[in-house]
Amino acid sequence: MILLLLLSIPSIASAAIMGTRRRRTMEWIHASATVVALIVGASIGTRIWAGEPVVSWSLLRADALSAFMIGIVTFVGAVAGLYSVAYMRLEFDDNHLSQVRLFYALFQLFIFTMLLAVATDNLGLMWVAIEGTTLATVFLVNLHDNHTGLEAAYKYLIISSVGIALAFMGTVLVFYAASIEVGEIGLSWTMLISIAARLNPNIVKLAFIFILIGYGTKAGLAPMHTWLPDAHSEAPAPISALMSGVLLNVGIYALIRFKTVTDIAAGPEFSSVWLMRFGLLSLGLAAAFLLSQRNYKRMLAYSSVEHTGIVALGLGFGGYWGLLGALLHMINHALTKSMLFLVSGNISLRYHTTEIYGVRGLLKTAPWTGFAFLWGTLALIGLPPFGPFISEFIIFRSGFAAHSTPYAVTGIALLVVVFAGMLASLNHMLYGQPSGPMEARDPLRWSMVPLALNAILLLGFGLTLPAGVRAFLGQVLKTVGVSL
Repeated sequence: MILLLLLSIPSIASAAIMGTRRRRTMEWIHASATVVALIVGASIGTRIWAGEPVVSWSLLRADALSAFMIGIVTFVGAVAGLYSVAYMRLEFDDNHLSQVRLFYALFQLFIFTMLLAVATDNLGLMWVAIEGTTLATVFLVNLHDNHTGLEAAYKYLIISSVGIALAFMGTVLVFYAASIEVGEIGLSWTMLISIAARLNPNIVKLAFIFILIGYGTKAGLAPMHTWLPDAHSEAPAPISALMSGVLLNVGIYALIRFKTVTDIAAGPEFSSVWLMRFGLLSLGLAAAFLLSQRNYKRMLAYSSVEHTGIVALGLGFGGYWGLLGALLHMINHALTKSMLFLVSGNISLRYHTTEIYGVRGLLKTAPWTGFAFLWGTLALIGLPPFGPFISEFIIFRSGFAAHSTPYAVTGIALLVVVFAGMLASLNHMLYGQPSGPMEARDPLRWSMVPLALNAILLLGFGLTLPAGVRAFLGQVLKTVGVSL
């Protein structure tokens, strides 16, 4: 029942927001729902951590991997949700109340679809939920109702729909492989894992290619990533934070689920090779665009392609350390990218531009915003002592251990290119003199307080990994058939 409670919170909040006309009521419902969802999500994670193998109710089921994802969704959702109240007050006044209502209602619906995707035991329902994430966010991408927003929303809808259609084909093929082996079994993950060793490996391999391309589109893997820079650059900052920090991880979650089945049915070598290929391609394309990027929101979007590629490499390298590094990097990227996209909202409100060359002297004109952007970017490019450095180190260490040296060496070389490109953009924004006289003033200073949690966790995961976290990640790895 606790899973039903978790899902009911954002769904009821979305309906309630659509039924009210008072802005303060919308804000109160929205903020309360994100915090309560975080509390309920934490209780699910605690039950799994304490030794309860699964939490289930009807079609809903949460094992350790699901609880891991629920934690990411609810944490980032709460931080972005609290920040968005002050952000929307500056972005849209009371003359645009319909847009404000639409934002809050679709924000909660977006949270609902992502939670449903990771908390169901049914392949088909997961597919429906991930398709629902597209429908919930496409209108948010064009919330400002302008030409570029409409173009970005249309591109996002078309590419995501094609991707999800391919994922549907892969799901059908997996169901077909199971049906010809044991007859009607439904679309249960639990049952599918139990019979995976008996599935036709050729059908499963073909299904995995469809799944990789399909859900890889939602995850932002190249070359299916092209929706991502446009959508992120046009969406409101809190939505960009959710899309980059959480939605991409939901796509990766689906890949991990199907990879587990494929590895049992056809051996791990097949999925590993394809994941490494797509991961390295994502790193390469991101590095090329980040070397001379002019828009800081698009810069962050291409960085998401880069980090999705790193996670794909970790999954491809495989083994205990490869999977552990991939999971850690999913956490670190969610913390880093959600923080940076929210800070980018402050920068946009302060400078009224998303162009890198339009932002100068950020540390002088908005000191807290500038420091947060510096902190987040240094973490994002993998500098110690932040968490992404550790997870990247673990991933590439596993690459060398798995004798995938060419992939590991090439990946590290591309990270150097990314480092140079993003550091140059960061220096230009933080230092120098602004184009006109600007007093030192941080917009939304108090709304940035929740971001301190992101900053502290990024530093904490870079310095240590608590025993409780290690134990929980060990449970997640056992869920996907990996143990030390």
